[in-house]
Amino acid sequence: MATKARTRAKQVDAQGGDPAGTLRDYYEQMSLVRAFELRSGEMYARAKIGGYCHLNLGEEATVVGLMAAIEARDYLFTGYRDHGYALLRGLSPERVMAELFGKTTGVSGGRGGSMHLFDAETRLFGGYGIVGGQIPPATGAALALKYQESAGPDAAAVMCLLGDGTTNIGAFHESLNLAGLWKLPIVYVIVNNGLGMGTTVEKASAEPELYKRAASYRMPGLRVDGDDVLAVRDAARDALQQARESRQPVLLEVMCYRLRGHSVVDPARYRSPEDTTIAQQSDPVPSFRAELIASGVLSEADATAIDEAADARVTEAVTFAEESPEPDPDDLFAYVYATAVANAPSALPGEPVMDAL
Repeated sequence: MATKARTRAKQVDAQGGDPAGTLRDYYEQMSLVRAFELRSGEMYARAKIGGYCHLNLGEEATVVGLMAAIEARDYLFTGYRDHGYALLRGLSPERVMAELFGKTTGVSGGRGGSMHLFDAETRLFGGYGIVGGQIPPATGAALALKYQESAGPDAAAVMCLLGDGTTNIGAFHESLNLAGLWKLPIVYVIVNNGLGMGTTVEKASAEPELYKRAASYRMPGLRVDGDDVLAVRDAARDALQQARESRQPVLLEVMCYRLRGHSVVDPARYRSPEDTTIAQQSDPVPSFRAELIASGVLSEADATAIDEAADARVTEAVTFAEESPEPDPDDLFAYVYATAVANAPSALPGEPVMDAL
């Protein structure tokens, strides 16, 4: 993996390779996601964040590569490991951290928390807590796009992120079948970190090379190194181009590791010492940092300054979240229904039910 990164980094400003500024920008994004997730874990341990909390630690190259490929006009659906995607989709660290804190200034007004980040303006449509819950709505969005727009390079597409464990549920197969049958403009991205919660892919899937499942629905399937930010970006761009111009759904499997347990409360005792060592050695953030320094894109001082700036930005986000107002209990039932309905719930916990009618 390191050799791939070094080879790509040496293409800076040579024969159409990536400019140094682009590579630096990718590292800045990876550093921000890393700093945000480390601080999120800390805030959870300090009881500032409640509920469930799943981190992108170890998946930063995958996150940055995918978000570098998607266009502003595209629609993004994610699972519950969604912090980094929200940040790189354009949501400020302050708003995302405030949402984790359950504050009114959060992305979803404090109602969604870690797993339910949503922002219609940036076309980030979740954040889904139910495994696979995002796949049918994402497929429906692609169907709507097909009705609304003609195929072409300027058309919108849908990117739907899911974990490896999601490939074994019915909604995955039903949705891919419809996408293949109806030729929908959607790219399904399997972020394969090797573990569906605590079960390895090999012990859960009769066909552990998950991209091969695309063949059942006559769509392209490919696998890419998730620790190589440029490889992920290029593969996702190609897939999105097929979705836009040919109305061709694509199944993209991105291979990476997560450095922590399934959630912040998971000690990951199911991982062997050997597997943990491999995950740590594959960590894309220090690897990409070292490759950019070795190729002259960054100096050691540059990289340190980037990391410090990311830490400072996240500190500002934590301060913003801590100082933001808590939700008003009187707003507990706001947005339960999109429009007013008769006999809607209004009783707060502890209040007699009849008094609220």
